Amino acid sequence: MKLKSKLFLSILFVGVQLFGQSPGISTTSLQANDQKIDPANMLWFDEPASIWEEALPVGNGRLGAMVYGKHGEEKIQFNEETYWTGGPYSTVVKGGYKELPKIQKFIFEGKPIEAHKLFGRALMGYPVEQQKYQSMANLHLFFGKDSVTDYSRTLDLKTGIATVKYKANGINYTREIIASAVDQTIAVRISADKAGSISLDAELRGVRNNSHSNYATDYFRMDGLGNDQLKLTGKSADYLGVDGQLKYEARIKAIPEGGSMTLKGSRLKIENANAVTIYFVAATNFINYKDVSADEHARVEEMMAHLEGSSFTKVKQSAVEDHKKYYDRVSLTLPTTNNSYLTTDERMSKIQTEPDPQLATLCYNFGRYLLIASSRPGTQPANLQGIWNNDMNPAWDSKYTTNINTEMNYWPVETANLSELSEPLITMVKELTDQGAEVAKEHYGAGGWVFHQNTDLWRVAAPMDGPTWGTYTVGGAWLTTHLWEHYLFTRDKEYLKEVYPIIKGSIDFFMDFLVEYPGKDWLVTNPSNSPENPPKGEGYEYFYDEVTGMYYFTTIVAGATMDMQILKDLFAYYGEASEILDLDRDYAKTVLAARDRFPPSQVGRDGMLQEWTEDYEQMEDKHRHFSHLYGLYPGNVISPNRTPEFIGPVKKVLEQRGDGGTGFSRGWKMALWARLNDGDRANSIFKGYLKEQCYASLFAKCGKPLQVDGSLGVTAGITEMLIQSNEGYIELLPALPTEWSEGEFKGVCARGGFELDFSWKNKELISTEVLSKVGERFRLKTNKKVKVFLDGKPVSVKKRANKIIEFNTVKGKTYTITEI
Repeated sequence: MKLKSKLFLSILFVGVQLFGQSPGISTTSLQANDQKIDPANMLWFDEPASIWEEALPVGNGRLGAMVYGKHGEEKIQFNEETYWTGGPYSTVVKGGYKELPKIQKFIFEGKPIEAHKLFGRALMGYPVEQQKYQSMANLHLFFGKDSVTDYSRTLDLKTGIATVKYKANGINYTREIIASAVDQTIAVRISADKAGSISLDAELRGVRNNSHSNYATDYFRMDGLGNDQLKLTGKSADYLGVDGQLKYEARIKAIPEGGSMTLKGSRLKIENANAVTIYFVAATNFINYKDVSADEHARVEEMMAHLEGSSFTKVKQSAVEDHKKYYDRVSLTLPTTNNSYLTTDERMSKIQTEPDPQLATLCYNFGRYLLIASSRPGTQPANLQGIWNNDMNPAWDSKYTTNINTEMNYWPVETANLSELSEPLITMVKELTDQGAEVAKEHYGAGGWVFHQNTDLWRVAAPMDGPTWGTYTVGGAWLTTHLWEHYLFTRDKEYLKEVYPIIKGSIDFFMDFLVEYPGKDWLVTNPSNSPENPPKGEGYEYFYDEVTGMYYFTTIVAGATMDMQILKDLFAYYGEASEILDLDRDYAKTVLAARDRFPPSQVGRDGMLQEWTEDYEQMEDKHRHFSHLYGLYPGNVISPNRTPEFIGPVKKVLEQRGDGGTGFSRGWKMALWARLNDGDRANSIFKGYLKEQCYASLFAKCGKPLQVDGSLGVTAGITEMLIQSNEGYIELLPALPTEWSEGEFKGVCARGGFELDFSWKNKELISTEVLSKVGERFRLKTNKKVKVFLDGKPVSVKKRANKIIEFNTVKGKTYTITEI
């Protein structure tokens, strides 16, 4: 521990005694370098980021930046959400459906390798891979090499401001970085407490890929513009035969206060200024997945014109107000301990042996922050890395992986009172139906639309990456359940009418695609797979493909458990939508009758829930995916209340897989154990996640690469520990860990259009308030006798079976629930 950390800790012990550990008492009064530290809402460090993954993110939904916080040569890495390789393209295979019956026959005959090879020949288009999300630029600020003291680096989640502070030569320097959605800029403000003490060189550099043989003709050019701007222009790379059609322009404009500024080559040189503001703006020619005809230069000119005459104070104020209109909707407070005021990396270490429940709050809030920063109405949805990527050849292309990762990004969007931020995902699903309908027709001879396990900016929908992964036909179906979830939380019938054709289109595909399972009265998907774990048994082995000259393992089966669980949800949701909207009622009856023929959940000879229709062994018994547990979470097929006979087999799966795994895997495990009402197990997994699969920046790892899915999955898991509403009623504190003995949750949302504030002490609820947003009937599971009041007057409450109480509500009214 560094000397100043020890000093800070000694101050901490006094501070905690003065300000207490109660969730109801303010804990924001301790300071680091004159900046108040709020352990629930602030990341802070006493040294710069040593690697990109430890940098601090800011974003406005479209533009993202990673701030290292270095004091000699600062580096701020920039992204623009639509800067990808390639351009509009399609991988649809015309007439591929003609080979589908042979593939299905091979699978039913126990010949998965033959099915694998034929699927690869007949149904995999070109390119087999998809396009890649790209890094746009790096801003380098050269300050000199003076030694510094009193260093701090913070990210205030409540304001969205990243701040760097230090002292050099007796002068206190401050650097603030904020992303503004209002002004469409990322602004950097550099100030000091002594006039004329800021001197620096600024350079905006492009990024080029030289590490991948399939790249070609990407380029960029750096230029000065006037005497106060630097300009970067370029074009995206061709990739795998797809022409790079994206052009971009990025600029910085520097505004010094006092001193002098000159342009020397590709650098702005600022000397002896009192303060400096730098604005970054960028745009591409992307309009949508089919149209790249915009004028990127005109877009940037418009952004710069908008900023003309403004000030950092105004930009900062409007950006903070815009951010807080989302962020301030929800607050979570858990017990604060001595360790809560340590640097974030020290907290992550200390929590392994000493409680710090408020660190869970910080992680919960970090997930909300990532959504606000990377998914705004009108932007692209958050990809594998949100909008933050420093690599031209990122892991898994930093795209949209839909056998868990993209869905996990949006697990907390409704409960966290950020419903509008689901719009980019909903829009992407609408866009996927375009090529999705072509794939349904040409690959499967079916109506409706289908989508597999990955897509990119260009909304391709065909199988990709080879048959091992490409036979996952329920990616679109899973995404479609998110459309239904949005309705469950909002009860917006006009929205439901809008998305009903999309839901029905997915149903139409599977009604055509499902086939009878030999010897059973079952309807199943074929081909199918269980991401991403191969079965082990007769016919399932590593094999050599003589055409490609490579070795593979095959995952192809018929009716994988995950497929059928997702479709059980989707078909049931469609039946409800049909009834609500009074549309296609006869067809809905046919759909629900087909659902009745889906294979039931099955328990294997090992006592575990089967991952496949047949009782195969697992190739990887510690696999990071829990595909066949979709039905417990996030799905609604298995539950302790409705299917208690499967809870033991589910637990055996979880025990076998263990509490390790990648970041996203641990976020999923937290939610699964929460649905099983085991908060201490979920909390233990959370601590392991912090120790092994989380960067100090709180970004999740997927092994080593940075991903946002795990960070957002942890947010969802923490929510499920404190409130659940998936069973048709609300349950509070269903999986409360022992260490979270008291707390307060405000603004959290539940299905049915409800927003709740509740607090607890000694693990018992002490107050609950419910805002009814749409006037639905409210149902609550409780072991206690309660009274309900509206404006101080009692409300009639009915008791139902299984400890459920319910009462009618009026839209816009807030109800108080008290224990008798």
